[in-house]
Amino acid sequence: MKLGAFSISLSVKDLQKSKEFYEKLGFSSMGGNMEHNYLIMKNGSTLIGLFQGMFDGNMLTFNPGWDENAQNLESFDDVRDIQRHLNKNNIQLDKTADEATSGPEHIFLKDPDGNMILIDQHR
Repeated sequence: MKLGAFSISLSVKDLQKSKEFYEKLGFSSMGGNMEHNYLIMKNGSTLIGLFQGMFDGNMLTFNPGWDENAQNLESFDDVRDIQRHLNKNNIQLDKTADEATSGPEHIFLKDPDGNMILIDQHR
């Protein structure tokens, strides 16, 4: 199963302060928008999403169809195929994708310790 680009999505209190902190660790902005309360920061192949006021807690994020530079992958597993695989393996989903659609969609699930996982397909 190909989950695509991986990042950690952090719920932050002050987006500007978090941006400055991660810049000091060598990260630079590669996406997002301060006006929309989120930034995607990159250091090498490591991605961190900073989100202010959008969700509680932190989560693991996977983007089927993208590499770590947000470039389209030629071949990838659609989020609906991933959902079918998870259902077949008795993994409970907190939010499911609409099987009647195609293109952008997402699912949410939790690992055994309650850590949130977002599988977010943008194309």
